[in-house]
Amino acid sequence: MSINSVPTTDQLPVVVIGAGPVGLAAAARVIERGLQPLVLEAGPSAGTAVRDWAHVRLFSPWSEVTDPAAEKLLAPTGWVRPDGAAYPTGGDWAEQYLQPLADVLGDKVRYNATVTGVARAGRDRIVDSGRDEQPLTVHIRTADGREERITARAVIDASGTWSTPGPLGANGLSALGEKAAADRISYRVPDLNDPAVRARYAGKRTAVVGSGASAFTALAHLADLAREEDGTHAVWILRRGITGSTFGGGETDQLPARGALGLRAKAAVEEGHASAVTGFRTQTVERDSDRLVLVAEDGRRLDPVDEIIVLTGFRPDLSFLSEIRLGLDERLQAPTALAPLIDPNVHSCGTVYPHGVTELSHPERDVYLVGMKSYGRAPTFLALTGYEQVRSITAAIAGDREAAERVELTLPETGVCGGAGLYDDPEAAQDSEGGGCCAAPATLQIGIGAPVSSGGC
Repeated sequence: MSINSVPTTDQLPVVVIGAGPVGLAAAARVIERGLQPLVLEAGPSAGTAVRDWAHVRLFSPWSEVTDPAAEKLLAPTGWVRPDGAAYPTGGDWAEQYLQPLADVLGDKVRYNATVTGVARAGRDRIVDSGRDEQPLTVHIRTADGREERITARAVIDASGTWSTPGPLGANGLSALGEKAAADRISYRVPDLNDPAVRARYAGKRTAVVGSGASAFTALAHLADLAREEDGTHAVWILRRGITGSTFGGGETDQLPARGALGLRAKAAVEEGHASAVTGFRTQTVERDSDRLVLVAEDGRRLDPVDEIIVLTGFRPDLSFLSEIRLGLDERLQAPTALAPLIDPNVHSCGTVYPHGVTELSHPERDVYLVGMKSYGRAPTFLALTGYEQVRSITAAIAGDREAAERVELTLPETGVCGGAGLYDDPEAAQDSEGGGCCAAPATLQIGIGAPVSSGGC
C-alpha cells in the first residue's frame, strides 16, 4: 500500500502483530472503538505459539483467559465460553477460543505474514523532522517469499516471547557447546503423550534446567514417566538453593492449579524421581561418548545425562523494531515506566501496580508492546494483564484518554516471595523463607490504590 493513496492517518488500520490471546483481544478492542484492525500472524493459524504447548494445562481457569470484548464478537455465532471454573490446555484455548475468534475477525487476520520491520514512513530512526506527522509502515514477508509494506495509524506488538527462549548458559548466553549439542537439548516442556517424544525420555537420565512453572511441569511429567518406565530420572538444576518458596505458593497460591503444580514437582524430588543440584551455574556442555556432561562456572561436573530440557524463561525479539524509538529498561527489556513495577529483582509477593497506556508508551508515538512482550524478561505475566493493557491502549488510540487512564484489575497472588534475581542470592533466598509475606494469599487491586493484602506484604 502506498502512503500517497491514503488520505489521512485516521483512516489507516491499527496493525496488530500476533494472533495470540492478547493480539486477538487487541483486535476486538479496536473494533469496539469503531476502528479497523489488521492482525498479522506469522504462523498458519490463530495461537500458533499456544499450539506449540497444546499439551500443557493452564493454571488459570476459563473465566480468566477470555476477553470481554472478544466474547461480544463471538456471541452472535452461538459461541459459549466453556465452564469458567475449568482449566483449559493450550490446545483447548487455541481450538475453543482463539481460532473461533480469529474466524469471526475474518479477513482482518492475515496468516503466514511475518513482520520483518516497523518504521516511521520516510524516516529512519535518526530523523526528527516531521516524524510524528508520518504514519507507521510495517514490512512483512509472506509464505511464498513476497515482501509487502503496510501503512498503519498505530502498531500494537503482541508477538510474545515464545520464539526466543532463554539459553542454558548462566550468563544469559549459550553455554559453550550448547549449540553443538542441539540434537539433545529441548527448550520446551515435552509432550510425553507423543510416542516419539516419550521414547526420547523413557529410561533416560534428563537434566531439567529452570525454576519456574515450566520446570515444575517438566519435572511432574518426567516423574509420571518414571513411575511407568524403569531407569527414567530427572536431574533438576537450580542456580540457587532450595528454600521454602522454591516450589511456589503451594496451598496458599490464589491460582490453585499453579500451587498444585509446585507441589507435584516437590513430590517428584521427595519420591526420588528427580534429584536436585543447587547453586549450579552452567558454563559448558561437553560430550562424553553418547551422553552430555554439564560443567559449572565453579568447575563442578555433573554425572552424564542423556537429554537436557532448558526452561530458563523467554526474552523479547526486538530485531524488527530497530528503526523504532523504544524506551526500554536496560535490564528487563520492558518499557521504562513499567519495568520498576514488575522487576523480579525488587518485587516480592507479586506486587503489580496499575499500568496502562502511560506505562506502555514509548518515545515513538502510537507504537506499543503488549502481552508477554511488554514484560520483557520478567516472568510474572498473566492473560488478564494483557487484556487490560489492550483495553487501555485502544482507548488511547481512539482518543479517549479518560478511559485509557482508568485501569482497574484484580490479580491473584503469585505465592512466590521473590524473583529470579533475588533467588540467585542464597542469603536473600534464605531471608524470604518462613514467616514472610507469602504466609497468606493476597489480592492486588489494580487501579484502586496500594495493594490490599491479608498477608502483610
